[in-house]
Amino acid sequence: MGGAVVDSGNSGVKAPDGGWGWAVLFGCFVITGFSYAFPKAVSVFFKELIREFGVGYSDCAWISSILLAMLYGSGPLCSILVNRFGCRPVMMVGGLFASLGMIMASFATSILHIYLCIGVITGLGLSLNFQPSLIMLNRYFSEKRPLANGLAAAGSPVALCCLSPLGQILQYNYGWRGGFLILGGILLNCCACGALMRPLKAPKKPSEVDEKETKPKPKAKLLDFTVFKDCGFVIYTVAAAIMVLGLFVPPVFVVSYAKELGNEDTKSALLLTILGFIDIFARPTCGIIAGLKWVRPRCVYLFSFAMIFNGVTDLVGSMAKDYASLVVFCIFFGISYGMVGALQFEVLMAIVGTEKFSSAIGLVLLVEAIAVLVGPPGAGRLLDATKNYMYVFLLAGCEVVLSALVLAICNLLFIKMKPQEPDPPAKMEMAITETEMEELNKSPKDDQDNGGGASENGKKKAAEPEATTKSDDKKVKELDSIELENASKTVAEPNGVAVEPESSL
Repeated sequence: MGGAVVDSGNSGVKAPDGGWGWAVLFGCFVITGFSYAFPKAVSVFFKELIREFGVGYSDCAWISSILLAMLYGSGPLCSILVNRFGCRPVMMVGGLFASLGMIMASFATSILHIYLCIGVITGLGLSLNFQPSLIMLNRYFSEKRPLANGLAAAGSPVALCCLSPLGQILQYNYGWRGGFLILGGILLNCCACGALMRPLKAPKKPSEVDEKETKPKPKAKLLDFTVFKDCGFVIYTVAAAIMVLGLFVPPVFVVSYAKELGNEDTKSALLLTILGFIDIFARPTCGIIAGLKWVRPRCVYLFSFAMIFNGVTDLVGSMAKDYASLVVFCIFFGISYGMVGALQFEVLMAIVGTEKFSSAIGLVLLVEAIAVLVGPPGAGRLLDATKNYMYVFLLAGCEVVLSALVLAICNLLFIKMKPQEPDPPAKMEMAITETEMEELNKSPKDDQDNGGGASENGKKKAAEPEATTKSDDKKVKELDSIELENASKTVAEPNGVAVEPESSL
């Protein structure tokens, strides 16, 4: 890795907003799909694992929980590696880890081996791909970044619609061991996506080559904790932690809710398909809306609206009494869920900027990892205590609405819009222009004082500071006093006419 170009993100290179950026967007689309869909796709093999190892469903559920915990919780580690080695090497190594974990799991002899291989190794590999792909997307897109984020986020529902049926086919034809082995080979595509993440380089000028060779580059911080000094980042982190407590609860329980109402298994599972299909179109559409000139400066409030929309949908969905009402709930939940997915990282990018985004996203994901581990299990305990799905959906809706209110109200009260400062080259141009204007304004006055034309020597003398000693100052004062006395007297000429003496001035 020593020869890799470290894309520190603060090189001052303008985001191309296209070109190779579309290849980066495609890679981010695939990585986002693998990262979010894989924990759900693995659940297809749970029945076979229960039969193989003689464990319960709750024991198998820990596979997805550990995988998600690694995906979110290893964010700071990923930030350190990205700031040290760059995005491309980290992603390619992560792809190897993700694939290796699934291949090793195909030879597992106990459920603990599955926890270690799929949960820890594959989870770490997906984390090392997910976070750098978002960082590179932020560097390649600026004006079109909301649309790019929306398109990349659409990879999650697309991959879910593909990986779940694929997992069922693999399990039917090859068993869980063959299925894990083939999925491990599919995850090697993460390495190909990592190879697409070409770092941006500033064009070198001949005059700058020698300066870069002589001046050593300052070492970048491996994990920048100064982001916590940004009030906007702190507000976002708190709101995101509250939101994650309830955001993932309805998709987990909606199928069981439908079965509780007396619907068939296949009919109940169709609800997730409807939700995912709506989600596919909601994310890019929301990205287009967020990129509008009037909307983009107020993207934080659009994100708050999306969370309120999602929370209110949960509150209304808690009153569902039949299958038709659950279908309507999944349609509106898919729209709001897609809006949240398209905007969550766009808002974070807008708050912290490109330079600090690699550290900020790692810290945010670490906080969200704690909330992910608390949210669904807490909702499960509430269901065990009440035996009523209505309270589960009510709790999830209240948590998401609370997070929206925290984000919107705190931004309105504590965050003030700062005028955008011009770039350093623009500042230099302004400074040169002001200097030239001052010289032009001074030149007419100088011409009048010098009788219409100032010589070069006169200009040099006027520009040089006068260095006189105290004795010279006293002589000048004495001469001035004598001249004033002579000017006040009249002198009589021999012809009898009184005239004033000529001034020496």
